[in-house]
Amino acid sequence: MKSLLDCLILFLLTSCSTTHNIKIIAHRGASGYLPEHTLAAVAMAHSWDVDFIEPDIVLTKDNIPVVLHDIHIDTTTNVAKIFPKRSRSDGRYYAIDFTYIELLKLTVHERVDLKTAKRVFPNRFPLSNINFKIPTLEDYINLVLGLNKTRNKAVGLIPEIKSPKFHKQQGKDITLIVLKLLKKFKLDQKNEQFFLQCFDPQELKRIRFKLNSDINLVQLTGDNSWKEADCDYDQMMTQDGLKEIATYAQVISPWINPLLQTRTLKVFTKTAHSLNLKVIPYTIRVDVLPKGVSEKHLYQILNTSKIDGIFSDFADRLIPYFRQN
Repeated sequence: MKSLLDCLILFLLTSCSTTHNIKIIAHRGASGYLPEHTLAAVAMAHSWDVDFIEPDIVLTKDNIPVVLHDIHIDTTTNVAKIFPKRSRSDGRYYAIDFTYIELLKLTVHERVDLKTAKRVFPNRFPLSNINFKIPTLEDYINLVLGLNKTRNKAVGLIPEIKSPKFHKQQGKDITLIVLKLLKKFKLDQKNEQFFLQCFDPQELKRIRFKLNSDINLVQLTGDNSWKEADCDYDQMMTQDGLKEIATYAQVISPWINPLLQTRTLKVFTKTAHSLNLKVIPYTIRVDVLPKGVSEKHLYQILNTSKIDGIFSDFADRLIPYFRQN
């Protein structure tokens, strides 16, 4: 027989999960368990029946969109071992300096800190000789759509265009190349199972107004020190900033840590909702939780804040909490 406390906990979990629908996004696939962005991580995340899977996109030398979080490839691959003389003057290796055939010679591993040569997340998938490869965006999409068919699911995609300004400086228009590929899959138009995101507001405005695309857009915001784009993210997080974002995007995706520290997530979400913007913060990592916040407490904050979705490296951990019904 269940104790009164057990019944109370079950009631709270169930009532929390039915207050509103929080979309669960597998950040870089099942990146808490397998090297980020690999096709194995995609398949694992899909098996959890998440709402969306999130890949990041950069270009190769031969203009093929590949799924990597960074324009650099030295923190997640063995490129320094395979191509020791191909770094730039800053000592870094760039995906854009390699053809896709060359990138296929590399093995993908857990992210490492270049200064210490140690894994950024010590308890995640060990560095090993398993031959994980860098996937193309086309392979990534084909795998998700194929699994949707064979598993009779409707898992969506939220890819991110990485560093469009950098690509332009290298003579490449990553946005046009990505949109051309999306058209092949009929994903270049408004579709509730597909959103395109970027840190650069000018690039999102270009997609909306100059390229006349009605694709769902997500404005990512972060810390100004990251220098993700030539903009002021602090200003963008204000009410006036959100009003501007609402003119071209459907979703605002802020870094969750400062919103938790200042206890403003609920207020921020209410303001964004008043402007018809959905709020999907990033990123929940249960192995690196915000200071002073337990996993259970974090889920309670997310639920009461009325956010619309959440990115997580451990998306499977959120499903039992938010899908009790």
